[in-house]
Amino acid sequence: MARAEATAAANPEAEFPASGRAVDSATAERQKKFYHDMLLIRRFEEKAGQLYGMGLIGGFCHLYIGQEAVVVGMQATLEPKDQVITTYRDHGHMLAAGMDPSGVMAELTGRSSGYSKGKGGSMHMFSREKNFFGGHGIVGANVPIGTGLAFANRYLRNGAVCITYFGDGAANQGQVFESFNMAALWKLPVVYVIENNQYAMGTAIRRSTAEVELFKRGSADDIPGEPVDGMDVEKVYEAGRKAVQWTREGKGPYVLEMKTYRYRGHSMSDPAKYRTREEVQQMREKHDPIDTFGARLVRNGVMRDDELKAVDREIRQTINHAAEFATDSPEPSPDELYTDVLK
Repeated sequence: MARAEATAAANPEAEFPASGRAVDSATAERQKKFYHDMLLIRRFEEKAGQLYGMGLIGGFCHLYIGQEAVVVGMQATLEPKDQVITTYRDHGHMLAAGMDPSGVMAELTGRSSGYSKGKGGSMHMFSREKNFFGGHGIVGANVPIGTGLAFANRYLRNGAVCITYFGDGAANQGQVFESFNMAALWKLPVVYVIENNQYAMGTAIRRSTAEVELFKRGSADDIPGEPVDGMDVEKVYEAGRKAVQWTREGKGPYVLEMKTYRYRGHSMSDPAKYRTREEVQQMREKHDPIDTFGARLVRNGVMRDDELKAVDREIRQTINHAAEFATDSPEPSPDELYTDVLK
């Protein structure tokens, strides 16, 4: 049952476009950036997993491996003034938003050079410069905050859109429905992106959710929604452009259900015994968002195999530097316990 659910969710019928298709220069550059950014997230998360295993990262750590196409495709639809807010599986969102890998890794290792001065860790990083508002550890708690950011945008008439990410587990939280109602009532400029990776914190979606087509969740409030193959960055990009344009034009919120799949457990402490190794391997071999997209670029003449390998070498150097920076940076001073505290 679980294997069938995961395969159907990832849209196994989706295939590469015909080889040799003409691609204009602007599209080619965008596709190259898609590949680079997805691979950057993948290599970063792999290194973070290694550092966690070495005891250099403590606390909770939720890796984004397998879901890279979602955030990379969505980020490409945004303007600098737009905001992003997400849950605890957030490293990929930070990198896609343009945050420095060294600063993100330093925060993971609890160093003073991290984005939250080493006090936030994996789940609580922020960047006002990049309009990244976290990183939130409570399931579904970021959804009302993202709705509030959208309310501020409407109040200020600044034309900005807030992208609010949450998972299939959070989709059942009460505050999500309250947020939907408020956003629809006031036509707030917010796109709700449900990253449906099939298992929430360890339970298959069909065992926990009566209506598994999560894009329909906004229908009670007349919020349009649609399912998207979240393992295909170009499909994410096209759906994201449509949703962002809708909200930016003042038509109200939009729901996108990204049907995706995480390869690792819920967190580093999760052995993921609720699914088979064969299921995960099948997803990796047939639907990996990076490998399949790289093959597509080669088929269409956008990049060569040696160019893909060169991108990988460059990214590995960047990530190795980030890891060295993170482990060599000093820990926060004890005085930091008393800074950034509301009184």
